[in-house]
Amino acid sequence: MKKIFFLLTASVAIMSCSKVKDGEYLITGTAKGIANGKTIILQGQDPTTKMNVALDTVKVENEKFEIKGKVTEPAFHTLILQDANGPIPFILETGEITVAIDKDSIHKSKIAGTYSNDEYVKFNDELQKTQKRLVDFQKNNTQKMQQAQQAQDTATINGLMKQYMTIQTEVQADSKKKYVTYAESHPKSFISVLIVKGMSEDPTADAKKIESLYNSLDESLKNTTPGKEAKSKIGQAKMPAVGATAPPVGSAK
Repeated sequence: MKKIFFLLTASVAIMSCSKVKDGEYLITGTAKGIANGKTIILQGQDPTTKMNVALDTVKVENEKFEIKGKVTEPAFHTLILQDANGPIPFILETGEITVAIDKDSIHKSKIAGTYSNDEYVKFNDELQKTQKRLVDFQKNNTQKMQQAQQAQDTATINGLMKQYMTIQTEVQADSKKKYVTYAESHPKSFISVLIVKGMSEDPTADAKKIESLYNSLDESLKNTTPGKEAKSKIGQAKMPAVGATAPPVGSAK
């Protein structure tokens, strides 16, 4: 009984420490080595024009920054650090999101704190492991390709290209399997609804599998913009083709 009471007390304490309410977000970041006054822009997408727009701008103070606001549903956004060589992608959603900016290699910046962002990091790491075969092949054969091109050695060039295309096909197949496996096992992850939406836009994908994955999604994800778009695409795929003639009533099946 004492153990149960302790767990309940701990849960209440954790909940009371939360700095955000439902529908709110708080981004707290560290920016080691970045000078005071450097700006950080929170960038999102305009729902109508689909163009990127600046939603908020803050300045780094004592190697830290903070952005807070309200959000209606999860969506990919980016943070753009002044003079950095690229954006930092993350999922803006309800909760406390932490960002650790790597000023020397912006793509190595760390995002954490909410379920979808933690899942995004893990899923992206898995995809990079799959892509590593291609990266390694390019790294190991760049010099050989350059020498073959200088010598106009078409046999070597064609051989390397054939090997690369074979690996690329295998990597793409492995990646697709990872997408499906992830969506099947993570019905509450925002990544899953993005996967289903992407599959719904692929005319070569298995329509029944897409519908099955969509149906297994948590209701909260079905009500997001990508969830609604996936539902629309699934519905369109089930409609008879334009000009198709309906079978006569009473015809044999």
